[in-house]
Amino acid sequence: MLKRLDRIRFRGHKRDDFPDLAESPNASDTECGDEIPLKAPRTTSPRDSEELRDPAGPGTLIMATGVQDFNRTESDRLNEIKGHLEIALLEKHFLQEELRKLREETNAETLRQELERERQRRLELEQRVQEVLKTRSEEPPVQQPPKGQVPANNGADRWGQGLCARLHKWFYLRFGEYVEDFRFQPEESTVEAEEPLSARRLTENMRRLKRGAKPVTNFVKNLSALSDWYSVYTSAIAFIVYMNAVWHGWAIPMFLFLAILRLSLNFLIARGWRIQWSIVPEVSEAVEPPKEDLTVSEKFQLVLDVAQKAQNLFGKMADILEKIRNLFMWVQPETTQKLYVALWAAFLASCFFPYRLVGLAMGLYAGIKFFLIDFIFKRCPRLRAKYDTPYIIWKSLPTDPQLKERTSAAVSRRLQATSSRSCVSSAPASLGRDDDSSRFHGTKKGNFHEIFNLTENERPLAVCENGWRCCLINRDRKMPTDYIRNGVLYVTENYLCFESSKSGSSKRNKVIRLVDITDIQKYKVLSVLPGSGMGIAVSTPSTQKPLVFGAMVHRDEAFEAIFSQYVKITSAAAVAGDS
Repeated sequence: MLKRLDRIRFRGHKRDDFPDLAESPNASDTECGDEIPLKAPRTTSPRDSEELRDPAGPGTLIMATGVQDFNRTESDRLNEIKGHLEIALLEKHFLQEELRKLREETNAETLRQELERERQRRLELEQRVQEVLKTRSEEPPVQQPPKGQVPANNGADRWGQGLCARLHKWFYLRFGEYVEDFRFQPEESTVEAEEPLSARRLTENMRRLKRGAKPVTNFVKNLSALSDWYSVYTSAIAFIVYMNAVWHGWAIPMFLFLAILRLSLNFLIARGWRIQWSIVPEVSEAVEPPKEDLTVSEKFQLVLDVAQKAQNLFGKMADILEKIRNLFMWVQPETTQKLYVALWAAFLASCFFPYRLVGLAMGLYAGIKFFLIDFIFKRCPRLRAKYDTPYIIWKSLPTDPQLKERTSAAVSRRLQATSSRSCVSSAPASLGRDDDSSRFHGTKKGNFHEIFNLTENERPLAVCENGWRCCLINRDRKMPTDYIRNGVLYVTENYLCFESSKSGSSKRNKVIRLVDITDIQKYKVLSVLPGSGMGIAVSTPSTQKPLVFGAMVHRDEAFEAIFSQYVKITSAAAVAGDS
């Protein structure tokens, strides 16, 4: 390697071989040949000597010659520096290549790990040697026999010690590695780095989950098709084979054989065979290729769709887990009691009856329940609701939200009963005042009919007793303050009322007769946002552009109430006009 570095470093001429800066050629040392022509000394001719002696022009010639020599010297220096710089860059490049190759060949990380292992092994060996020396020092010294007496069994002891050492060495060489595997070491806790939220990553994970769960869902669909007798011949053959296998005690071998058959088919499919067997025909779903460039609204809509699917999936899983937990925690005692009695019966039957008989009874019941009873119950829902005990128990099990609703409903009933008992005595005295106050419906700023200048019998419908928060967008107005107003929207039997929240004056409120409305429809104020929008557009003859009630959270509920009342009023007006 050193020789190669020397060849790289001294690829050009050495520093002593370069000519003087004043006489170096007008090129870099990388462009010149092996031999550099030296500049011949300038000989003075008689004419030059005469010019030098001439007092009229010696200064001009000397100055021109000096300028040319100076320019040539500077360019030569720059070329020489350029050559050295190129050599240095080449040396750096080749040195980096050599360093990379050395790192790849030596593999420093592997050597470091092996060195660490050897160091730990050396420490363990030192510890063992110290333990052996300590045990030897604690042993009592062996009494030496007298000099005249030579022990007869000295050779036997030495042979025994050598044999033990050889056995210990053989055992360590043969089984030492396996013994080291059982050495206890502290568990290393690793913290996985969490990935940031990404719309594309979220969508890809949902697709992976769907692909991973597809075999399970297909298996469940095929079992359901067998139970529903989707294919009569297939279900009949499966029922006969299963019942015969259970009767002769071949149920477990049958299931194992089916598992082996399934794995064999999967092996052939993996090798390129086209084998498709399914009771339910598979419907291929069109997979949309992922788009590379998505707009902000498309990304937001994508996240909303995936979040909705994840919400529904997690909700179903949570319902199942909560029902199982509530079943075992005696949340509904009458349901858990049935499971308790069934477990006791199964325990006693397993204690007093042979396992062959118990297995035969359970297998026959499972086959009849799966192929016959479930088929009848699915075709007759009323019969299932009365006699299908597992179905009834599962449907009656409550989830945590249902338990909360039941608790809150019970508390409210208790409070209503208590308040009704306490108000029985004071009801006749305050009856007249309640009747007078019930005729008026008030808002935050006063009575409803006074704010909108309506009759006293005009009150908001029960569905919008507190109104819907929204903003009125009047596109006929030019001023920004009149263009958008925040407030509350009400609907009565004959009017659509908007109460502005900015001013106490009734001039900013809006009252529209339902009969005057020519068109009402759902409206999307901003097209860049995902979804169907949160607005309602109302067209009247007095406005050139429709009035829009936007930013309404309960838009669908409000639209249904307004549209139903609008249809009711217009139909009544049409009937009255015809009569």
